[in-house]
Amino acid sequence: MPKAPKTAIQPTRVEDYPEWYQQVIRAADLAENSPVRGCMVIKPWGYRLWENMQRALDDMFKATGHQNAYFPLFIPMSFLEKEAQHVEGFAKECAVVTHHRLEPDPEGGLRPAGPLEEPLIVRPTSETIIGATYAKWVQSHRDLPILINQWANVVRWEMRTRMFLRTAEFLWQEGHTVHATEQEAIEETERMIDVYADFAENWMAMPVIIGSKTAAERFPGAVETLSIEAMMQDRKALQAGTSHFLGQNFSRAQEIVFQDEAGERQYAWTTSWGVSTRLVGALIMTHSDDDGLVLPPKLAPAQVVILPIYRDAEQRDDVLKYVHSLRDELASQTYGGAAVRVEIDDRDIRGGEKKWHHVKRGVPIRLEVGPKDIEKNGVFFSRRDQGKSSPMERGELVASISSILSEMQQGLFDRALALREDNTRTISNEADFRDFFACEKENEIHGGFASCHFSDEDQLEPLLKELKVTVRCVPRDNNDEPGQCFLTGQPAEKKAIFAKAY
Repeated sequence: MPKAPKTAIQPTRVEDYPEWYQQVIRAADLAENSPVRGCMVIKPWGYRLWENMQRALDDMFKATGHQNAYFPLFIPMSFLEKEAQHVEGFAKECAVVTHHRLEPDPEGGLRPAGPLEEPLIVRPTSETIIGATYAKWVQSHRDLPILINQWANVVRWEMRTRMFLRTAEFLWQEGHTVHATEQEAIEETERMIDVYADFAENWMAMPVIIGSKTAAERFPGAVETLSIEAMMQDRKALQAGTSHFLGQNFSRAQEIVFQDEAGERQYAWTTSWGVSTRLVGALIMTHSDDDGLVLPPKLAPAQVVILPIYRDAEQRDDVLKYVHSLRDELASQTYGGAAVRVEIDDRDIRGGEKKWHHVKRGVPIRLEVGPKDIEKNGVFFSRRDQGKSSPMERGELVASISSILSEMQQGLFDRALALREDNTRTISNEADFRDFFACEKENEIHGGFASCHFSDEDQLEPLLKELKVTVRCVPRDNNDEPGQCFLTGQPAEKKAIFAKAY
């Protein structure tokens, strides 16, 4: 007989990381593929996770003076044509609506009828439609700044999709702001990438590098793009958020003009910034293990789950009474500025199945309570990040629940940071660069982050294309020592992070 697997997820991360990722999503009941190619159904546990991300980010946006609004899903094609670089960057990904109704065809099916006077693009991003609206709103310097965010869905017609990381339709937020001066817009761009980094590190427990994109990697139409880059457990990079300084490019295309204090007409300065449900994928790949999802406590839909254990109706009444009062005690404690989120799982299924259900979904703390635990006024306590279980006295548990969750949150961050530091190399020549990213098999785990001086991005392109490596960013911090380009030996002012990426 074949041996039973030692882990809940098969294959393991080492055996086949891409398939492991898909199996974690399935086992945690986060999402599933939809009947529409390239799209996904986000299931309740996955959506609750996204909602927690939304709430935290939304509070951070509002704390920096932004308001929420909503703009149309459909964008006239002529709006995109006004900004040539922008439309060129998104043209291959656009979904286009050409008709406004259906009618029966002679064979009993349906066919499009009523062609539109102008095709409509299903929103891939909203700079152009929002810019056209801002052009109506902005007349005077007194109308500025405009600081608006929207929570929405977008469509980018991806050919190769992977749930949460790259889907044809995904959920996101996009901030769009207008300013009277260049300096204000630059400060806004930097402020919002710092907000994203704060969220990634302090809520997702995911360490990130803040930096500027090179010209080839920049958002289409932007003067500068800032990003946060994180290392996943397979040592690939994932771009987790971007903030764009758009200069006056979009305001000139959309005629966002205002009268300044001297009465002169000026083009406004604009920014845009966004994160998406890709963050769910980032969280999965940063923390999860071969038994399933591992969630940072701050974002976990449930931080504690209690599993009552009993044999008969009499035991059931006693155990449930104890369990409900324990839940109320735990929920009266706070963690991360909110009440501890506690759930009771009293479903009529086998205890082992119930336990593994919550292990695979990544619930941080699992408590089992039976008659013997009640006699000792305690619980049987398990931490998802350690996989260890032990008895604990009830009063000690309640008193320490906040500090335990805090310790788990910090521990996940420290573990992810250690992975990044252990797999980042400073490289100064082509041979070492090639060796670092060498890969014999398609799913082999290899490389990591290479920190290298470089001088000319165009000269690097053939090598990067060959190795399937990209320039992730030019880090903002600790990047002021000149050196020599690792490929050409020419003088170079800055280092960049190079990596294989999602």
